[in-house]
Amino acid sequence: MATTTIFGVPHHYQFITEGTGAPFVFIHGWLLSHSYWQPVMHQLMGRHPCLAYDLRGFGESRYHLDRYEPGLPPKAEAMGASDSPYGLAAYARDLAALLKQLNLGPVWLVGHSLGGSIALWTAYCYPDQVQGVICLNSGGGIYIDRDFRQFRQAGQQIVRWRSPWLGRVPILPLLLSRMMVAKPLPYQWGWQRCQDMLCADSVAARGALLESTTEAEVHLLPRIVSGLTQPVYFIAGRQDQVMGLTFVNHLAGYLPATEAGSKTVFELDNCGHMAMIEQPQAVVDALKTIVSHSKQSHSKQ
Repeated sequence: MATTTIFGVPHHYQFITEGTGAPFVFIHGWLLSHSYWQPVMHQLMGRHPCLAYDLRGFGESRYHLDRYEPGLPPKAEAMGASDSPYGLAAYARDLAALLKQLNLGPVWLVGHSLGGSIALWTAYCYPDQVQGVICLNSGGGIYIDRDFRQFRQAGQQIVRWRSPWLGRVPILPLLLSRMMVAKPLPYQWGWQRCQDMLCADSVAARGALLESTTEAEVHLLPRIVSGLTQPVYFIAGRQDQVMGLTFVNHLAGYLPATEAGSKTVFELDNCGHMAMIEQPQAVVDALKTIVSHSKQSHSKQ
């Protein structure tokens, strides 16, 4: 593991450099960390360079947030994106700076849930650094006021009622190993989710939740997707109760640049909202298929 400073804040990352295939960069979701990409990265090791990192305010990137140097990508400002330090565009700026520091790109971005939205924004604002986007358990573009208000309230309650002593309650990891998944996960993943949930910075957790779920931001996603020049694909769990197929297919419908006739949405059976640890082999197979198809399509041009 390594750490580098991005706009004043230390960012924790894991970079596996071995491999001659297209490089993958993995972006985790809300209240998570880079850890959940380990099963996928392990299977890609030696074939594709892989980078996974902790978003600012989450995992091991939660320190010295007061040193953050705010700013937005020019294309995000022109689009009218949120200027919050915890908005999607701000996180896209962080990622682009990380890629530049590591001299990595153009890359394939693989984003889970919130990370999928960050990946799309990064591809839009920094097209030269991104050759393609794969959204995992991620979609959107439909704003339902009642549902979003309930989601935001529930998320804020989770952030508000966290306490360190909860980490010593054995049943909590067990409960988290069963939440948002089609089948119970091994206890270790429940424990990891517990640690990441309790350790995330409160301001960052609340900000990332609220800034990414406003009506304005939700309605910007289709505009972002329709403006992309890179191929975009979606991997969805058929049993995902957080990001259902309706939302995934809706956003996929705005794709302009994915190769004609190609499959844009990959549906995984027996899979909820945590595909990278529920069905890592299926995710890896989809990643390989997508990159191979994209490579073949470009070679014919």
